[in-house]
Amino acid sequence: MTPSQPPSSVPDGRDQPLDLTVHSLPQADAAAAIARPDTRAGRWKMLAVLLVCAAPVIASYFTYYVIRPDGRRNYGELIDPQRPLPALDAVTTDGQRLALPALKGQWLLVSVAGGACDAACQQHLYFQRQLRESLGREKDRLDRVWLVSDETAIPAALNTALQGATVLRIAGLAQWLQPAPGQKLSDHLYVVDPIGNWMMRFPADMDAAGAAQAKRDLERLLRASASWDKAGR
Repeated sequence: MTPSQPPSSVPDGRDQPLDLTVHSLPQADAAAAIARPDTRAGRWKMLAVLLVCAAPVIASYFTYYVIRPDGRRNYGELIDPQRPLPALDAVTTDGQRLALPALKGQWLLVSVAGGACDAACQQHLYFQRQLRESLGREKDRLDRVWLVSDETAIPAALNTALQGATVLRIAGLAQWLQPAPGQKLSDHLYVVDPIGNWMMRFPADMDAAGAAQAKRDLERLLRASASWDKAGR
């Protein structure tokens, strides 16, 4: 008999153990280096989105204030720099408190006077109403606002004229609105844009001819902002 051979010390392919390779995990510094380009790309994308959103507003103001190719002159005086609505509290005619910045979201045509509302005040309320109505289908983009600067009772005879207007009692307006030199706050009508910036002041002692010019200013402003400003807050 032939002596049996000892089992081979080298197993065949079927019996070989699995060959596992262990890879080291990426280090924190390497992971951060990978993440940094993604973070920068995300920031650039966010900036691009913000610029796209702001572009219509910037373009409309650039068109109105800078280009003006026909060389026209405004009737109203442009306010530079514009002044945002201050954080002042006002009181409605029914005694409710309202923060002035809550008026944002609409174009505002603002008058200021004491509650007694003399002849000049009533003239301003009349022009506010007529100017808004003259805008036709765009009138819903403009709100009439009367800021009452004292505690005097408002005459009941004005109720009809004030229908549809926002009437607020408020103090401290001098930190926001300003009259032209030599004039009083109550001598002007003021224009506030939907962003909440006081940006125009119509001349004192407006008459019918001046109101016609004020209408043209308002129409230009509404046209220039048509791409981004819609009626309603």
